[in-house]
Amino acid sequence: MHAILIVRLGALGDIVHTLPMTAALRARFPEARLDWLVDERYLPLLDLVPVIDQRVAWRSRSRSLRQRISELKRMLSATPYDVALDAQGLIKSAVLASASGASRVIGFTSDALREPLASWFYTETHRPDLSGHVIQKNLALATALEASAGDPQFPLEIPDTPEVARLRAQIDGAPYAVLNPGAAWSNKRWSPQRFGELAQLLATRHDIRSVVTWGPDDRDRASAVVEAASVAAVLAPATDIAALADVLRGARLVVSGDTGPMHLAAALGTPVVALHGPTDPTRNGPWDSADVAASRYEACHCPQRRRCRQAVSCLDELATEAVAEAVATRLGAGEAGR
Repeated sequence: MHAILIVRLGALGDIVHTLPMTAALRARFPEARLDWLVDERYLPLLDLVPVIDQRVAWRSRSRSLRQRISELKRMLSATPYDVALDAQGLIKSAVLASASGASRVIGFTSDALREPLASWFYTETHRPDLSGHVIQKNLALATALEASAGDPQFPLEIPDTPEVARLRAQIDGAPYAVLNPGAAWSNKRWSPQRFGELAQLLATRHDIRSVVTWGPDDRDRASAVVEAASVAAVLAPATDIAALADVLRGARLVVSGDTGPMHLAAALGTPVVALHGPTDPTRNGPWDSADVAASRYEACHCPQRRRCRQAVSCLDELATEAVAEAVATRLGAGEAGR
């Protein structure tokens, strides 16, 4: 095997869930060229993955679709790929995998695809076990190339960043928890008031200050958490992906909905309490068995929907005290493991 192309365009958490597949391929083919086609917005995350040789950008924000595909074909034609693996399962990602010119284009069987017609663009399909975590599903794709699907490895190298140095100075070097209130789906967001209440309980019960992280569209929501928390929480500095990873790496605990920062924290080995409403923690929760999912999934009226159709979302029916108990359980597991 000389050259392999992974196609996983986004989003942040989905890319994190594909990292163990990448590690398995690198272990199986240590001398092969291993490239990754990714949406340009997530290039900075792949910069933290040393086992990748080349990060190929899909320019999702510029030019017409035809121009973008033509440009991509020119870029990919410089490398004769033996295999392209589509870990995304969309028609778009399958078309791009086929456009690589690889002699083998491998994806999942149609019953395991978000868009079943994507399978038309594969030369081979692989049927995964759909009963487990999505990480296991991705690892199953690696076994199509006889790579091991053993314990997941997350090949990440995180630099020390000035944002974390400033944050530690702001909180006088005290231990901190990260509260991440944002999510792309409104149905995955716990209320700022409840996050603020949790920050107060973290301070009084565990002597841990809370740092509230935010993305480009979440600053107002994060500020509302800080206001509800009073002196128990501070607003995190603006971060790029590397700085966010550094903030997460240094935390005693991360509490977050089912979103990219939560999955990144879990990959870094930071203790996690995940808040699940419309998504199944068995499939999308943190991987480490010591981590805890505080879940309303079984009672959710709007599973897999971006927006809730109820007057009160199932996630906002998750009581602050229930999450506080999950936090105590996770922190206790961390202490027991030392």
